Amino acid sequence: MHLLIINGPNLNLLGQRETQIYGNLSFEDYLAELREKFDHQIDYQQSNVEGEIINFLQESKHDGILINAGGYTHTSVAIRDCIAAIQIPVIEIHISQPQAREAFRHESLIAGVCQGSISGFGLKSYELGIRSFG
Repeated sequence: MHLLIINGPNLNLLGQRETQIYGNLSFEDYLAELREKFDHQIDYQQSNVEGEIINFLQESKHDGILINAGGYTHTSVAIRDCIAAIQIPVIEIHISQPQAREAFRHESLIAGVCQGSISGFGLKSYELGIRSFG
């Protein structure tokens, strides 16, 4: 299986930013662990720019996509519309549990067009997402 992980804004700062919420491990280090754990080919893209995330989604030829849209989860109708338009199954991923955080994080604009959502398990949320593809 050929999967794509897309991380949105500020997720390039994992391991440095709000470590009490997101932990001390960089995503690149975690990605190496994921690649060792699974036989799947796992590609990775990260951007702080909404349009680039849309381009990653539209250009994907993968069997499945895991997206952590970061703050765009709660604001981007454009990313939502893009996920709805593509034929690739998408799983929404969050490291933290949005429902346990600020009220503005409680609504996901993308959840309704994703195959499923996984949140609150730290970086392991990505592993659970990969496992959901079989």
